[in-house]
Amino acid sequence: MILTVNDIAQMFDLSCVRTNSDEKDIRALAENAGRYNCGHVSIMQCFIPDIKKLLSDRPDIKVVGNVSFPSGSDTTSVKVFQAVELRYAGCDEIDMVINVGKLRSGRYAEVEDDVKAVVEAADRLPVKAIIEVSCLDRKEVEKACEISIKAGAAFIKTGTGWMPGGTTIEDIKLIKSIVGDRIRIKASGGIRTLDTLLEMYSLGVTRFGVNMCSGIAILDECIARGGEVTI
Repeated sequence: MILTVNDIAQMFDLSCVRTNSDEKDIRALAENAGRYNCGHVSIMQCFIPDIKKLLSDRPDIKVVGNVSFPSGSDTTSVKVFQAVELRYAGCDEIDMVINVGKLRSGRYAEVEDDVKAVVEAADRLPVKAIIEVSCLDRKEVEKACEISIKAGAAFIKTGTGWMPGGTTIEDIKLIKSIVGDRIRIKASGGIRTLDTLLEMYSLGVTRFGVNMCSGIAILDECIARGGEVTI
């Protein structure tokens, strides 16, 4: 199978979600997303109007908003408010952090209700449930995946990218063994090379959350290999 640089860019949620991200970073995000033809951009809530304006001539580049990012510890009512606000702001997709603390405490029904409430508030916008896999043991990963599927999420997202360690190949193998084809997988956190991306893609990942610098480096690496790779 051959993947072109455009195929890879279309799988990107090119992100700018650090605490110190400013207007200059948002302008650079819009510029690079357009230059490389990325499928999606992901930014903090306060800059949604800015990125919508900057990408007004590129409706093909979808905007991802973030709910309860990066901790997931907001109350459900706050998460619902954020989801509704992002929907009305014009976001095309929503990434939400599940309540990892409650999951690890065995309060599974509350976690499921939390995810379900955001899915309902998103009103048909795809919701990615961020499970922060690097914090979980195998049983907790299984529960997080099953809860996300049952609650109606469109994707399992591996992490926020804010935790040490990032997402590993073994994490992807585990998640895929649990979910099969029942839900899509977005890998995020520590994806910095083209070869890592390709291995994760071969295991079933169809979306990648990458920060702007890493994303550009990966795409430039593909261009340097002739603009396409065989997997």
